[in-house]
Amino acid sequence: MMSPVADALRRFLRDDLRLEGVVPLHSPVFRGNERAYVLDCLDSTFVSSVGEYVTKFENEVARRSGCRFGIATMNGTAAIHALLHAVDVQPDDLVLCPALTFVATVNAILYTGAAPVFLDSDEDTLGLSPQAVAEFLALCEHRNGQAWYQGRRVRACLPVHIFGHVIDIAAIEAACEPYQVIVLEDAAESLGASRNGRSAGSLAHAAAVSFNGNKIVTTGGGGCIVTNDEALAHRLKHLTTTARVRHQWSFLHDEMGFNYRLPNLNAALGLAQMEQLDGFLAAKRALANCYAAVFQGLPDVSFVGEPQGVMSNYWLQAIRVRDRQERDATLEALKADGIEARPVWSLMPDLPHLADCAKIGDLAVARRIEDTLINIPSSPWLMDDVAA
Repeated sequence: MMSPVADALRRFLRDDLRLEGVVPLHSPVFRGNERAYVLDCLDSTFVSSVGEYVTKFENEVARRSGCRFGIATMNGTAAIHALLHAVDVQPDDLVLCPALTFVATVNAILYTGAAPVFLDSDEDTLGLSPQAVAEFLALCEHRNGQAWYQGRRVRACLPVHIFGHVIDIAAIEAACEPYQVIVLEDAAESLGASRNGRSAGSLAHAAAVSFNGNKIVTTGGGGCIVTNDEALAHRLKHLTTTARVRHQWSFLHDEMGFNYRLPNLNAALGLAQMEQLDGFLAAKRALANCYAAVFQGLPDVSFVGEPQGVMSNYWLQAIRVRDRQERDATLEALKADGIEARPVWSLMPDLPHLADCAKIGDLAVARRIEDTLINIPSSPWLMDDVAA
């Protein structure tokens, strides 16, 4: 089936950018101090969870997130899990989250013994709808200043900045605060992005960032919790280090902890990547501007740009097409030409292990996004040969 959308993208990538072979969806760039720092780490023999690169990496991630403290973890899922545990999310509690997200968000909730409540998305940001949060909490049973749903306490809300487009956390916090629902950011995809001048990761009580191989900055695999709460930061450092109590020689642990610390070797790679973050952001913004021009005027397709007041990191560039049929035809045509693209994730309540979890309403916006969104090649190196 012919796809005008795929044809337009093909002309841009193959003719304008002169790319040959397979064009990946997103691949990392290693042009800084990565090799030097990793070799230095190897020479030091401190390759595990203790070392100067871990501390430097944590400090830099915190700084770029507008926070005072960073706690590096082995991946973003571990960061979310540890954070939920640290703020006392209990078994049988409820955690509000978007139906449209990557499964790691929800799996981390399940690890605590709590259960997700799936809410609809916002059309402009793609993320959790503040209106959906407010409407749900207003309909809950209210006891002792808390919200209860079907006999379970609503303890936390975990909004996600989808593809680096920062959502309205202030509106979500305004809805949650009257019911003592703590808001935590899943900022896995939004490093370097901001809303109204405030960095993603600093908008709520704490946040989790991811450094998977396909993220804007990578440690190979890794995560980091960022916060301005000193007591919470100390608790998280303790929890993620197996809750070990410092002693000259004895192995003492004062509670159940997690072996979640990021190795120094990965942190060395990550620190070198963080040094290049501004360049990655500039390249992704330039690519976004090109894509917006490519699809402008083309019928039944729109480029997903940043909402008003948002400075996106454009982690994964995205377009919206007419319907699921057009989406699938476009994906098929791009695959045939060696151009990697993908649909957005399946909605969480449609996954077998989450089918019995609460979902509120028909999730109409989230389903519309699922049917029409396509992620297209987003690597920062795509703009290498394009004049600034």
